[in-house]
Amino acid sequence: MVKSFVSAALISMSSLALVACGGGNKAENLAVEEVAGGVNPYLWRASLDTMSFLPLQDADPLGGVINYDWKTYEDMPDDRIRATVYILDTRLRADGLSVQVSRQSRQNGEWVDSPVDPGTGPQFENQILNRARQLRVSELD
Repeated sequence: MVKSFVSAALISMSSLALVACGGGNKAENLAVEEVAGGVNPYLWRASLDTMSFLPLQDADPLGGVINYDWKTYEDMPDDRIRATVYILDTRLRADGLSVQVSRQSRQNGEWVDSPVDPGTGPQFENQILNRARQLRVSELD
């Protein structure tokens, strides 16, 4: 059950990431340039792009934190996930990013915390890093 739910989320994320990866363009470059603060602008933009399948709750570009709200899927209405992305560095580095994923299941009408596959956060991190690299390369073109 957990793997199915996470798989559905990853499929949604991958589909959106592929749509977003249509190559470098001026709008992408401008979006990256508009980010100011202490975080890497490519990681910031890539996080917003990659995690766009979740509803955005709030974002702090100066602190490097993006909070996403709960999302349920039609095929699994008794499970939901949310995520928080932490951008920890000004450099485009793998250790400059952390994604924390939470999952809840409905039991007797109440939402209770459920385990998340330990590989889920790193999978999201890899997708974000790939997108950030694409944004960086598109700027060089």
